[in-house]
Amino acid sequence: MKYFLIVASKDHVKVGVENGFAQAGHGKKLQLAKMEKGDWVIYYSAKGKYKEGKPYQKFTAIGQVEDNKPYQVTVNPDFEPWRRKINFYSVRELEIRPLLDDLNFITNRERWGLHLISGFLEIKKADFKMIAEKMLIHKKI
Repeated sequence: MKYFLIVASKDHVKVGVENGFAQAGHGKKLQLAKMEKGDWVIYYSAKGKYKEGKPYQKFTAIGQVEDNKPYQVTVNPDFEPWRRKINFYSVRELEIRPLLDDLNFITNRERWGLHLISGFLEIKKADFKMIAEKMLIHKKI
């Protein structure tokens, strides 16, 4: 089992949670293909809205991969993103700043945002568990 962090604005995360899918890298397949059924994903939202620059800086969703491979959808003729089916859990959002000293995937505390700029990364179980235990409302990891 693997653990992944996807970076997306809160408004985009909300659409995914409401419709049971994960999307990463503006709909690219490569990143999503790294996930397998049963893997876990945490969403981090640097911004509240995609088109606005106002910082949000919270972990916003947690779910588990339900399918075996990415699938493609047509949003419009110019946008056909790849997605994964995700079973999302009830969570309370969690600010990242108080956790910076404890997260192993953050190695430079002064420039911590650079670790998230790729938008998709595999994280260690210990980091996932620490975040998930603070976020999950009804499920234990």
